[in-house]
Amino acid sequence: MELQNGDVAENADAPVEERLARLIENLSSYIEYYHGGSVKLVSFDGKVARVEFGGACEGCPLSLNTLHGWIAGTIHQFFPDVVIEEAPRQAP
Repeated sequence: MELQNGDVAENADAPVEERLARLIENLSSYIEYYHGGSVKLVSFDGKVARVEFGGACEGCPLSLNTLHGWIAGTIHQFFPDVVIEEAPRQAP
């Protein structure tokens, strides 16, 4: 995955939550374009980032593979101490 203009590296002085959100937005753009799904940061407490899937990813049997293998793997390249979890679904 190629980050637009090195988003994470160029904003090294920005708060971690802001940089993390930008990285997840970049991941979501890729997921949306190629798979019809999305991922968004729901909460971050300084250690645990909770994300929510949307679109084609919502309810997909492979979403846990996407979460743990690809999303968490990419995030850990930039934020090795952050734990990634899927946020509980909100009742409609």
